[in-house]
Amino acid sequence: MQRFDEGLAFLLRYENIAWYENGVVRILDRRIYPNEISFVECKSHQEVAKAIKDMVTQSAGPYTACGMGMALAAYEARNLGKAEFINYLNEAAKTLYTARPTTTKRMKLITDGCIEAAIDALEKGERVDEKIFLHTIEHNNTRYRRINDVAKYLTDMFPKKGTIMTQCFGETIVGMILKEAKEKNLDIKVICPETRPYFQGSRLTASVCYDQGFDVTVITDNMPAYVMEEKKVDLFTSAADAICMDGYVVNKVGTYQIAIVAKYLKIPYFVTGIPDIGHESISTVTIEKRDGDFVLQAMGVKTAKEGVKGYYPSFDITPPHLVSGVVTDRGIFSPYDLKRYFRGDEKIEMIL
Repeated sequence: MQRFDEGLAFLLRYENIAWYENGVVRILDRRIYPNEISFVECKSHQEVAKAIKDMVTQSAGPYTACGMGMALAAYEARNLGKAEFINYLNEAAKTLYTARPTTTKRMKLITDGCIEAAIDALEKGERVDEKIFLHTIEHNNTRYRRINDVAKYLTDMFPKKGTIMTQCFGETIVGMILKEAKEKNLDIKVICPETRPYFQGSRLTASVCYDQGFDVTVITDNMPAYVMEEKKVDLFTSAADAICMDGYVVNKVGTYQIAIVAKYLKIPYFVTGIPDIGHESISTVTIEKRDGDFVLQAMGVKTAKEGVKGYYPSFDITPPHLVSGVVTDRGIFSPYDLKRYFRGDEKIEMIL
């Protein structure tokens, strides 16, 4: 099998995201990377769901972990009869796809695909856990290939020599746009806001940029407006946890304020991903609120006085008038015209 993660940074290699083998799922602990390379070992699908909920893996990582968790669930149920087996997988799927509320609809697409693979394996007398594992790898291959198409369209918007700003950790799209920029001989510098409180920008995005040989600079989350103007940023880009059909973008909290500044400074903001046919409007999205105490510390070091309260919405909502374009594997679309992406094919698979 050709692997489309070949040549990408450490973080983007399949086995360094989440990997199932012999009744165990290993998930790279992104909460402590790159200062420490450590894997959380899960011996049940419930432990995989907890790892997803506890932010052991982030960005697109939970989608891979979810598929591997389904392979583990199949292993757990290997001695059950067919009806009980399928029921067990359905229950496991619900545990996994509801691990984080904002991405429930996308996660369910993953578990649905795993159950289809399981039924096919049962009919053919194949090992179900192995079938789901291979299905997950093949799904990753398809996703990486399609995201490479997204990257080709996005890098067409890059200057020959210039600076881009990112937000949070866009996972595969980060590696792919850098690969494409290199192939197009673009001289690109990258600026990454740190993305508190998990610091995905400084720990994950910046690591991928550095590993792939790019000039990368980390800034704190309160610097984007000054830095955009002072460093002459040419383009702002982010991935998205949801792109609603009415053009609203849900992404890591902080995206909205950077998009406002970009609009004011006449800097284009391109979001990457596929419109979510399951989110007809922003009203269908639940914004995840995490433990507020987590913002009262930085990488385990307490920063606020005892008794002070914290507030932690994980995502924010950027309205369509701030979005220059939605970059997909089929081209760049106006946020006001996302239905055109499907061209009558509403069953097209999401890039997860």
